[in-house]
Amino acid sequence: MDWKAIEQSVLTTAVAVGTKLLGALAVYTVGRWLIGVVMRVLARLLRSYKLDETVMAYLSSILSFLLNIVLVMGILGYFGVETTSFAALLAGAGLAIGTAWGGLLAHFAAGVFMLILRPFKVCDFVMAGGVTGTVHEIGLFTTTIVAPDNVVNHVGNNKVFSDTIQNFSTNSSRRVDLTAQLAHSVDPADAVGRLRAAVAKIPNVQATPAPDIEIGTFTERGPVLIVRPYTHADHYWQVYFDTNRAIAKAFSEAGYPVPEEHVFQTERTIEATAASGSR
Repeated sequence: MDWKAIEQSVLTTAVAVGTKLLGALAVYTVGRWLIGVVMRVLARLLRSYKLDETVMAYLSSILSFLLNIVLVMGILGYFGVETTSFAALLAGAGLAIGTAWGGLLAHFAAGVFMLILRPFKVCDFVMAGGVTGTVHEIGLFTTTIVAPDNVVNHVGNNKVFSDTIQNFSTNSSRRVDLTAQLAHSVDPADAVGRLRAAVAKIPNVQATPAPDIEIGTFTERGPVLIVRPYTHADHYWQVYFDTNRAIAKAFSEAGYPVPEEHVFQTERTIEATAASGSR
């Protein structure tokens, strides 16, 4: 056995394979760089037409996916793989996967319909697919929503589109719903007057429509006021917390007593009377 010939053959093969791998790495690196250039050019082109960020992100996702497929086929062709056969195999595999996982096609179709019907756009604050938060991206198959606690949620487009969608950013104003509990001894009219003056001083509270401050209901503790200022959606949480502080401050300055559940006092009185009678 000619070990020298074998060694020479292995060395030649290793050099050839190494050269191919280095060439494939170079093709991949250059290809990814070119894809990045194309995506940046596309982004500038779309911005020049003043397209919506949602549409731009969706088109960019589709183009990036297609360009990466072309890059992979180019690398396989560099290695001598018959790309036409690979394309046919890929199409067949895609059909099989699409049949088995029809939900992916449903998510894709739902994403297209959301772009056409526009129930929301990127940066809108929504409740969709059981998730509440700010829309970060509408992708090929999922919608990315960032919750107020900064948790990123990826929700299937079909789940989003087939469920109820609440868009809190569509209208110019949004109502903040709060309540204020009063004791039985407090005059509701006095409390309403104090709250109207306090809420009107809160930054970003809209004068039109005027804040709603009225008696909403009654409990064992006493009357319950509804406090509903209006503000722009961007300032919702600021007005929410400032209104709570204004309620606490106004009631504290007025010296209102702490509300108590008188029904419990009545029950204790009855129990005490019954106990004394049994003696």
